[in-house]
Amino acid sequence: MTEYRKVFDTIPEQFDRFRPRYTPELFSDLISCAGIGPGTAVLELGPGTGQATDPVLETGCDYCAIELGENLSAFMREKYGAYPNFRIVNDDFITHDFVEERFDVIYSAATIQWIPEEIAFPKTYSLLKPCGMLAMMLLSQGDYRTPNEDLYAQIQKLYDEYYGRYSAPYRDMKAPFCYVHAADHGFTDIEKREYHSSRSFNADEYVSYCGTHSDHIVIPEPYKTRFFEGLRQAVLDAGDRIEFLDTYTLYLARKPE
Repeated sequence: MTEYRKVFDTIPEQFDRFRPRYTPELFSDLISCAGIGPGTAVLELGPGTGQATDPVLETGCDYCAIELGENLSAFMREKYGAYPNFRIVNDDFITHDFVEERFDVIYSAATIQWIPEEIAFPKTYSLLKPCGMLAMMLLSQGDYRTPNEDLYAQIQKLYDEYYGRYSAPYRDMKAPFCYVHAADHGFTDIEKREYHSSRSFNADEYVSYCGTHSDHIVIPEPYKTRFFEGLRQAVLDAGDRIEFLDTYTLYLARKPE
């Protein structure tokens, strides 16, 4: 699984530019519910290039990240190294030894699901201080069907031709992950919150965004190029614009006192 978890590490600049950012309301709730601020020890799992870093880091908390990718870690150091409260560890969360370090908050932005549940939940639980919070956020739905019905139909034809056939071995490598299973590992007060936003892309931007999806990156050539060119042409034919109606989900879980 390791090589698949590292596919994002091959495209740090593209990843930073085109991956979606989470809504201000989500961060406001996270910071408030978790009590993040100066003196709070916070660990971010797999920050990528900082899609969910700025609002937390800027609270003045004691921020630490653990990132598997060497290139992503270097990108994060370049981007945030001037912050005195910033620290990053380039290592695998699954095997990293945190020794005696413990955290008030551990959070993940579309990362924890890459870790098997039987490792992710017990390890985060053990690393949290009593009453500490585990927060898990993700883009749970990027709906481009509702605002683009005809374009959606054209894009689905391309997915039928290329995606299912050439991404299936990759998708089979990733075990399903259920966020609410945190309750099976000692966490309490499980809460789910949803937030809504929208995005739009021109054809070139849409292809670049699709190129940041892990299961798209691993499509072999020449099929990946054909697939992406088909996506680009479909959006051009639809007026060079595609819209997304996004739903972001935040799961909160607490370690008992």
